[in-house]
Amino acid sequence: MVPGPFGEQQLRRFLALILLLALHLAPARAATELRGHVVGITDGDTLTLLTPGKRQVKVRLAEIDTPESRQPYGTRARQALAELTFRRQVRVVVEDTDRYGRRVGRVHAGRLDVNAEMVRRGAAWVYDQYSHDPILAALEAEARAARRGLWALPEAERVPPWEWRRQAREQREAQKRPPAPKAFWRFIPG
Repeated sequence: MVPGPFGEQQLRRFLALILLLALHLAPARAATELRGHVVGITDGDTLTLLTPGKRQVKVRLAEIDTPESRQPYGTRARQALAELTFRRQVRVVVEDTDRYGRRVGRVHAGRLDVNAEMVRRGAAWVYDQYSHDPILAALEAEARAARRGLWALPEAERVPPWEWRRQAREQREAQKRPPAPKAFWRFIPG
């Protein structure tokens, strides 16, 4: 080190302070926003947005999960999302991109938070694994207590979609396995 007005320890403290100040003053990473016209509804938690640049973007609603198409209430969940968004201008606050290349975010139709409205209507579960919004949990509890939407189904039909997908995956894997060999002892004459 070159001798100067600071000792080595003071210089390290000064540099650490500069680094902390720079991190504090740096602008927070701005969430990406998409705007456009909803031109398609895949299911209760996925839509297709047509941007002003005429680009189609698949959007997965963040923090919620709706019944799969073949699951009880799946068709109604898709209809609920269509009622709220289809052929409407929306704004999407993008949080992530999933493994299928879909943008994951909160969808707003005017002042309406569509993700929250789907939960309030009983058309969606809060996806606890990915949710960080306590309001969604409160809306789900309210819908459940009022037996709105999927909460009016018999309890045996209210299988969370993530469990339903796991069960379907396990069934497919079981069908792929070869049948167990016949017991050898059955063929020994007795």
